[in-house]
Amino acid sequence: MHAIERYVRPGSLEEAAEILRAGNVTVLAGGTDLMPQTHAGRVKFQSVLMNVRRVPELRGIEEHGGVVRIGALVTITELRESALVRERLNVLWQACDHFASDQIRNAATLGGNVCNASPAGDTLVPLLALEARTVLASKPNGSLETRRIPLDKFFSGPGRTLKKPSELLAAIEVPLPPQGFVGEFYKHGTRPGLDISAISIAVGAQLKGKVLNEVRIAFGAVAPTPIRAPRAEAVLEGREADAATLEAAAQAALGEIHPISDVRASDWYRRELVRNMLKRVISHVGQL
Repeated sequence: MHAIERYVRPGSLEEAAEILRAGNVTVLAGGTDLMPQTHAGRVKFQSVLMNVRRVPELRGIEEHGGVVRIGALVTITELRESALVRERLNVLWQACDHFASDQIRNAATLGGNVCNASPAGDTLVPLLALEARTVLASKPNGSLETRRIPLDKFFSGPGRTLKKPSELLAAIEVPLPPQGFVGEFYKHGTRPGLDISAISIAVGAQLKGKVLNEVRIAFGAVAPTPIRAPRAEAVLEGREADAATLEAAAQAALGEIHPISDVRASDWYRRELVRNMLKRVISHVGQL
């Protein structure tokens, strides 16, 4: 483990970005992923430890112009208690309700869950289904700049993202789904709230009668990163969730996932879970 030479607590996004610009910085927010990983030797502290908890620009949940902005420091508990999230981004709210324990939810931040980039990250799957994007802040030329990356392009591998070391995740932006949009989140584990998921699924669609439109399907823990399933989405688009359509969607999804065998589940078992649970989740969405 590297020795920490300096501990800093910036009071603004400008100040935080300036510290990152100098390099060799470890960012600390909730610490629920960082601390266990450093203790296990998977992550090494840089010479500067930057606690961003005092940066006001990283907080808040607000809707403006059809987009919900969620600050990177927003905790899972804050998401779970937000009426806006529950009413308009319900599939994300459901994932927060299945996220670890009360103690972890009180400390864990959305930004930390996104930057940790676990293939099984609980919030990542509904955020993909909601077509979220990341907002990254930095000071490459001495003035504060932001860039946005769609979440489905943000993850580059297990634990890896396109965020540069000089950038700080400032917020997640989620376009408000269309009226009539409904969704469901499913997580499978020995203890679904407390365990890392063996698989997770988020399905969302706009219902017109029983016809599914604007179909979005995302999976966790079945590939090196959380993924969308565009072929399965295409099978469902503009159709009712009858038995033949459900089976066709499940078969399409099986061609899009790349699960591994590990301590939580085998490749075969994950495929069986996807085959069976995707049909159930789609069926539930079609009846909402």
